[in-house]
Amino acid sequence: MASPYLMWVAGEERPGRAELIPVEDPATGEIFALCHAASQEDVQDTVALAQAAFKSGVWSRESRHRRADVLDKAATLLEAELPQLIALEVRQTGRAIREMKAQVPSLVRWLKYYAALLRVEERPLLPTTGKLHNFVDRVPLGVVVQITPFNHPLLIAVKKLAPALAAGNSVIVKPSELTPLTTLKLGAILKAAGLPDGVFSVLPGYGALTGKALVQHPLVRKVDVTGGTEAGRAIGAIAGGNLARYTAELGGKAPLIVFASADLQLAVNGIAFGSFIASGQTCIASTRIIVDNKVLDTVLELLKTKTEFIAARMGAPANPESMMGPLISERQLGNVEALVNEAVSTGMANMVTGGKRMTGTSALDGTDFSKGYFYEPTVLIDSSPPNKNMQKTLLWHKEAFGPAIVVVGFDSEDEAVELANDSEFGLGAGIWTQDLSQAFRVSERIDAGITWVNTHHRNDPSSPWGGSKTSSGLGVENGVEAYQAYTTAKSTIINYASTEEALTTDDWFRGTPGAVRYG
Repeated sequence: MASPYLMWVAGEERPGRAELIPVEDPATGEIFALCHAASQEDVQDTVALAQAAFKSGVWSRESRHRRADVLDKAATLLEAELPQLIALEVRQTGRAIREMKAQVPSLVRWLKYYAALLRVEERPLLPTTGKLHNFVDRVPLGVVVQITPFNHPLLIAVKKLAPALAAGNSVIVKPSELTPLTTLKLGAILKAAGLPDGVFSVLPGYGALTGKALVQHPLVRKVDVTGGTEAGRAIGAIAGGNLARYTAELGGKAPLIVFASADLQLAVNGIAFGSFIASGQTCIASTRIIVDNKVLDTVLELLKTKTEFIAARMGAPANPESMMGPLISERQLGNVEALVNEAVSTGMANMVTGGKRMTGTSALDGTDFSKGYFYEPTVLIDSSPPNKNMQKTLLWHKEAFGPAIVVVGFDSEDEAVELANDSEFGLGAGIWTQDLSQAFRVSERIDAGITWVNTHHRNDPSSPWGGSKTSSGLGVENGVEAYQAYTTAKSTIINYASTEEALTTDDWFRGTPGAVRYG
């Protein structure tokens, strides 16, 4: 095993004073790397360095054109490192390399988008009454903390840090302890691009120690987290105590509605992608499939065939022909198993395909599934549709974060919408229909922050990404909204009236009667 990965603090690698983190390959169960972790003292030191960099103005008061140049350079340097980053991302997440080869190169779009935004952002001039010019600038907040999850380590880190750096903040990222390695690589890339020391740091560590110390620090002016709902509520309570700003992208239980007018093979392809990409470990995974009863049998047949096709082509994540990888950990595998078993053992759901941990040998490449955390792509159906049994299961209501989906039927558009909205979550949703009027009509009624029609999981730097219900979080990522969330509005009002006029109208306490202004 190579030397442990070091933290990235204020422009250099540094050892941490907390216990080393073992990093596991989810496909083999092997500990393949160790990573330094930040202690409370490390957090204090890093925040102090970040605050000093912010107060110095070396980045916070740098011209927007210079900041844009650095982000553009970072995009170019990131592209050059893609092969190494993809290989490491595959190893630590267990995700299939065919997924990572599609996802990781897209990261440069976020850096380029926010670089472009800096160059074209306009300063508003407000229509203030009187001889006044009132203009508004967006100024950075200060030190901001970003807590990222295990499922998309690089993607979510770059999605968050690009607008934060564009705005001029000092950024500290705490990656998931399960997948910290690729985020650490961003430090050297950003330094080489010209980012001043102190402006960007990466502190691996466990949430209860490193994460808590960061979030509760009084100098932290914003916390941005992607994670589970329970953790999001706990972090928000701490951040709120400091009156720090808070953005949270949390849980999801995305509905996907298939109407009778849809092209059914196209819809099934969309279900498979939305449900089984990243082994179902995404916040917008299409986990509740809601199908018009007129085409339910056909959809189930097509979906069963597609799901079994995927299962037969699972193997080593580094194999370009492998279609799906393992879950991230033994614990996550156990969570999925428990939810599926509860639905089946209570008689509420019937198994269509899948439903168990994989233990044999891959027909694709001989991978020993028993060493990793592989779970079959799984489809369940309501055991008694008239009784709506599926809606009584934990799997219908709780975020599984795994490749297990449920299918229910509906008879009317109203029923489909009711089923779709039957969740505490409201992050993503999908609609499959060839009826344009229906697409507009139903999308307006779906209670979700993001609704896709005849596609799924489209993600662009310009498109807001966030939930409509509190269990799915607060605020949004992406777009102008994310940039502005990393700033505060600074209003400047300049009186350009002549001295003579001001002496006449603005002397509140003059000795002679007469009208005076207010406001």
